[in-house]
Amino acid sequence: MLKEYLKEKKELVEKTIDSYLGEFDYPYAIAEGMKYAVLNGGKRIRPVLILMTLNLLGKDEKLGLPSGAALEMIHSYSLVHDDLPALDNDDYRRGKLTTHKKFGEAEGILIGDSLLTHAFNVFTEKNEGVISDKKIVEIVRLASSYAGINGMIGGQMIDIESEGKKVDMETLKYIHKNKTGKLLRLPIEIGCIIGDASKEIREKLEEYADLIGLAFQIKDDILDVEGDFEKLGKPVGSDAELEKSTYPALIGMEESKKLLNEIIEKAKSIIKENFSEERGMILIELADFIGNRDN
Repeated sequence: MLKEYLKEKKELVEKTIDSYLGEFDYPYAIAEGMKYAVLNGGKRIRPVLILMTLNLLGKDEKLGLPSGAALEMIHSYSLVHDDLPALDNDDYRRGKLTTHKKFGEAEGILIGDSLLTHAFNVFTEKNEGVISDKKIVEIVRLASSYAGINGMIGGQMIDIESEGKKVDMETLKYIHKNKTGKLLRLPIEIGCIIGDASKEIREKLEEYADLIGLAFQIKDDILDVEGDFEKLGKPVGSDAELEKSTYPALIGMEESKKLLNEIIEKAKSIIKENFSEERGMILIELADFIGNRDN
């Protein structure tokens, strides 16, 4: 069920993104680089999470497509900049050359900048007439917060500062909650805003989002040790090479896997206890998918 759902919604999201980015053709390197960075593979988990949340709330999933496209642009910009020589210095992403390797380092910086900036144009212009102005403002407020110093950028900064150091669990939790978790929580919050979720339901879904965000990062840490290039589409072992703070490095591989399973089960129980099996099944399957994925 989940596999078919993800495939169908991924195609819908990518068609939307392609349409939006197809509006640009000059400067060529930026226009082509934006398309390359966003449409060169990926599961589209973040935008699909918006659609899943709307489906769970009994709303039209298509209301979430503009926001989903914008969110994927923010996520893709972060990957473009992560791969740059000054940060992770990676040559491959999703089995293909990283954006700066394909277009050049200066171009890679500007392509990432363009994706981030244009995402907020999409949040506003493409949502006009689709959802209320009040909802647009709330979504922009959250997106700018979660992508910035109080979210992803803050987490990345502490991650860089922690390289080569022994950090405590609280620091590691901060890194993962912000670096990865905030952009996995954001789509569920966006879905709740668009779908008029009650305060109680939104709080339950936010708890679920925080758990799968943490699970996603722990699994990433595990895959960086045990994964392989063919499945991951990028080199393994980069965390150890950069002496990054990870769960396997801090608590060991077996404890990391045990913690991952506990988090997945807790996330699933939230959905089971608060939603019908029919509506909640996709989110339950998604939690399992995150815990068991091999790329």
